[in-house]
Amino acid sequence: MPNQRLIGQADLAEALEDELFGLREQLGNDIFPKSALDYLNDWAGNDKGWLRKFYRQGSDEPYFDLTPATEKAIAWLNSLTERSFVGTESRLLTLFELLKQISEGSETDPETRIAELRKRRADIDFEIARIETGDLALLDDTALKDRFQQFTNLARELLSDFREVEHNFRGLDRRVRERIALWEGGKGKLLEEIMGERDAIADSDQGRSFRAFWDFLMSSRRQEELSALLERVLTLEPVAELKPDARLRRIHYDWLEAGEHTQRTVAELSRQLRRFLDDQAWLENRRIMEILHGIEAKAVALRDSQPAGEVMSIAAAAADIELPMERPLHTPTVKPKIADMVLADGADDIDAAALFSQVVIDKAQLAHHIRHTLQDKAQITLAELCRSRPLQHGLAELVAYLQLGGDSFKTTVDEGAEDLIVWQTSDGEGRELSRQARLPRVIFVR
Repeated sequence: MPNQRLIGQADLAEALEDELFGLREQLGNDIFPKSALDYLNDWAGNDKGWLRKFYRQGSDEPYFDLTPATEKAIAWLNSLTERSFVGTESRLLTLFELLKQISEGSETDPETRIAELRKRRADIDFEIARIETGDLALLDDTALKDRFQQFTNLARELLSDFREVEHNFRGLDRRVRERIALWEGGKGKLLEEIMGERDAIADSDQGRSFRAFWDFLMSSRRQEELSALLERVLTLEPVAELKPDARLRRIHYDWLEAGEHTQRTVAELSRQLRRFLDDQAWLENRRIMEILHGIEAKAVALRDSQPAGEVMSIAAAAADIELPMERPLHTPTVKPKIADMVLADGADDIDAAALFSQVVIDKAQLAHHIRHTLQDKAQITLAELCRSRPLQHGLAELVAYLQLGGDSFKTTVDEGAEDLIVWQTSDGEGRELSRQARLPRVIFVR
């Protein structure tokens, strides 16, 4: 099958029918008596739960996806196959590196951490000196195969982890739908319970780890670096001898797609809450209008047949008591004094150029430039925008870009990278000056 996460019912049934036909040719016509569609519905039933059958947004065709338990079972079956090469060195090094990170990350003594960093710097300096003398240490073919096999296993396990995270959020979404359908109390209490459960998942170790991974992978610089590294590694001769799966070349895009599925599940949860609030507001407004219409109908019915006797009584009028000391004191009015004088024209020589040197930033033109650039790219950095269209008004225009990023466009900030933005300006004597600003990388996303 192609590297596809979700498959439509028609395509999956056709592929399964071809597989069943081949099995019947080999083992007899009675081996699998039912049709492919019946098997798919049976596997997606509650008694088995091997597949998940659902409808995508805006589509009336059923789709199928593996459940996390099925994916774990398939991975276990794959582990039973005989491997031509089993590497252990890379796993030992990975374990050793993890222990070092845990030990260093939990060390509270500054002197110990500084000593470890200095030792690491000395090792790097020694390695640089060796390379400068021509002593270049390279991994042999066995070490390359070992590490590539470890990368392949971890990459596939990561996709499985994404599916499990999505399964947890999907379970929360299902529970939210059930509570909304059966809830009879106030909406405040329901929202408190739902948001508390969602925050519990998002703030769990699994949720925080997923959020950190997603922020790391959303960086365009990281994506380009991963693509370049994969392209270079897959062209190595020892790696090519292992005949790696061609889908590994775009494994990071599969990570992105799996992460987007999880994000869409969270967005669907938010839409359910929004729909619940809208429905509750509509029902409350309808109830208010029904009460008002009832009052009006009763008033019209009683207009011609007013009730006899006393309907409403008003208490007897009472005198307002105002004590003398509670009265405010008299305040005389202030009369303006108009001086009889003639205003003369000013004789001071004032430079009026300041009135015409005001800087006006056209935010509509900047927003048009961002949208026009994002038509060809999925994302672009602020530095690239400033290079394609140099700043005309200096720092004020740069601040306008940042304000648009927070109000009108979807942006993300890569704190691990910095961009240098340079623009030209002039002083009061007409000389050209170069100004620059250094800030974390701001990325505008389509």
